[in-house]
Amino acid sequence: MRLTRWAVALVGLSGLACSEAGPAAPGSSTADLNRLLLRAGVVPLQPAPSAPAALVELGRALFFDKALSGDRNIGCSTCHNPVYHTSDLLPLSIGTGGHHPGGGRQLGSGQFTTRGALDLFDRGNAEWHSLFYDGRVELIAGSLHTPAGGALPAELSGPLAAQALFPILARVEMRGLSGSNDLAAYPDSDFAGIWTAIMRRLDSLPGYDTLFSAAYPQIARSDRGIALVGNAIAAFVGTTWTTGGSAFDRFLMGDTLALTEPARRGSALFFGRARCGQCHRGALLTDQLYHNIGIPSMGPGLNGGPDIGRAGVTHQSEDRYAFRTPPLRNVALTAPYMHNGVYSTLERAVRHYTNPGAALVTFDTATIDPRLRSTLDRSPATLADILGTLDPKVRKPLALSAAEVQELTAFLMALTDPASGNLLGDIPARVPSGLSIFDR
Repeated sequence: MRLTRWAVALVGLSGLACSEAGPAAPGSSTADLNRLLLRAGVVPLQPAPSAPAALVELGRALFFDKALSGDRNIGCSTCHNPVYHTSDLLPLSIGTGGHHPGGGRQLGSGQFTTRGALDLFDRGNAEWHSLFYDGRVELIAGSLHTPAGGALPAELSGPLAAQALFPILARVEMRGLSGSNDLAAYPDSDFAGIWTAIMRRLDSLPGYDTLFSAAYPQIARSDRGIALVGNAIAAFVGTTWTTGGSAFDRFLMGDTLALTEPARRGSALFFGRARCGQCHRGALLTDQLYHNIGIPSMGPGLNGGPDIGRAGVTHQSEDRYAFRTPPLRNVALTAPYMHNGVYSTLERAVRHYTNPGAALVTFDTATIDPRLRSTLDRSPATLADILGTLDPKVRKPLALSAAEVQELTAFLMALTDPASGNLLGDIPARVPSGLSIFDR
């Protein structure tokens, strides 16, 4: 189908979707809303996981220590910064070589990464089986599937521990360009070699010997492998950044007055006529599946082409531009939105869903970071490719009034746990390497 015909039809429908109010949202009563939640499989979150204190403290040190990066200039916490609610305020993160934290981070000698930094709330929940936007770390029938294949250590505690090991392999993210440091000298495919070199680094720092001995007293120093790093970081992240105290969570626990009237109406829309609950479902508010929802292609892409999402893992054409449904708790704290941060506010992200195809075609380039405007792919071929593989769930425009968009936004705001507002206490005073934790 020609792009022009797609564009004309979708732009025409966009006006209808935004101006036609439609019937009042059902589910204003507690009983009606509970029925909608039951249909979407939404239940209270399970309690946060537990882990030995010594393991958590080792994970905290590793998470904040730049010693894990090739040039010793970036840590996990650079992009997953507690100051910014475990993300970084950027549409696409800036990896090794950048300087300054958060939304003020500058490129320096670094580059933008392919995708934005996901928040880390509730990632220790036992229900997780798919991590990263493209699901390249996945638990299938009890077995971990990752890009490392057979090189992945068998001793990893789960998907979160496996996920922690891959940013330190990525050249643009943490490892550095070839020739810049000892970790960068290894071929990209030598997973075991890179991980072993990282363990040698940590072994040379006396403070880590103390932390590893406390966390793993039964494991000899000579037997320490990278799985211990992944498991420790997972223990820290999984036990530290949990939610469960939002107004919505209180409603799920039986407090029928927890939601304001706009948030209640928004939740009825969300799990009802607006169809959001088809994908944002279950305890984690994600189906952990992959959907092409018509997000504009922006950023460095993959291998010289656009970021094709899940298809980069499966190599299946039907998975092009499909990304994993993100969870939503604390979503109001973790702007910008979508896998490449093209929407700076919740309201703009919600409006996208009224007609994703039209939103793609008419996307306003003036709203994005000026440094990334030249990377926005508006070519007819890419637009047609995205539109041609749009998920059936979002092809039909939604007739939502401006008031209903506000109600949906109010519901998303009600997913904020007040305890997540200030996470400064999670930052250690120092790390064993003695390197600065954040650039100033």
